[in-house]
Amino acid sequence: MSSRFATIAGALVLTALLGGCHSVKVLIPPNLRPPSEDSGDALKLARKQLQQATPCCSSFADFSYQAMLPWQPKKFTLGSGSMVANLSGTHSYFLAFRLPANLKLPYRVALKSELNGRWLHSSYLFAPTVVLLDGGFQPIRSADITLCEHMGWSDETTGAFGSFTIDSKQARYLLVYSSAAQQSGKTYWEQSPAAFSTKATLDMNPTGNFSIAHGPNGVLWVGMMDKTYADAVDNAVCGKATQGDGVINTLRTTLPLPWSTSSNKDNGSHPE
Repeated sequence: MSSRFATIAGALVLTALLGGCHSVKVLIPPNLRPPSEDSGDALKLARKQLQQATPCCSSFADFSYQAMLPWQPKKFTLGSGSMVANLSGTHSYFLAFRLPANLKLPYRVALKSELNGRWLHSSYLFAPTVVLLDGGFQPIRSADITLCEHMGWSDETTGAFGSFTIDSKQARYLLVYSSAAQQSGKTYWEQSPAAFSTKATLDMNPTGNFSIAHGPNGVLWVGMMDKTYADAVDNAVCGKATQGDGVINTLRTTLPLPWSTSSNKDNGSHPE
């Protein structure tokens, strides 16, 4: 009797499960599901904390450059508890390095920003600005680093990558912070959650790409360029590709294809 009851109970459970299957439309990976909280709250709070922080430095000579630029990219976490600079009226977390001496010029510095946030479409990035300084702490060159997305096979090769070339004999120090323009900017991103669902991902851009906002804090990797990072930087996606005429049309203009020759014969046309 007990085995019969178990069989009947199992059949009822299976029927209930099968009956509920029609309501399941698509399975969404956890990191692509819409957040239950306001996605902008974390970014607003981070910006508020940065603005309320007391700056330690307001000129390039104020920073401590005791730390050597890492010989390979190293992870740094910038945020609550980090020192804050006030440069040109903008508060920013920062990193300051002295450069290795007697290196062959030019050489590249690798930078990678990690997504900051639990949900892909509500995450943001710390977008770096780099200032190259001479021995007197005078700026030689500065640049807002353009970040480009690369999705690799590991965490090391996944993120928003950028690079900065050092080509001056006078270069002695490197300062990394985030300018006002960087903090208010965005980075192009191809891996849109819209590819997985429609309403379930808050009606994201259906073309499969969108922009990641920049924020005041986050994880940043900085160091001498190595092969792994060079491959990621050089193959990263910096924006939507321009629309072409298609592979076939491109080939027609560069290669003598068989159908082009036969077409000319059929039309009675012959090369001179």
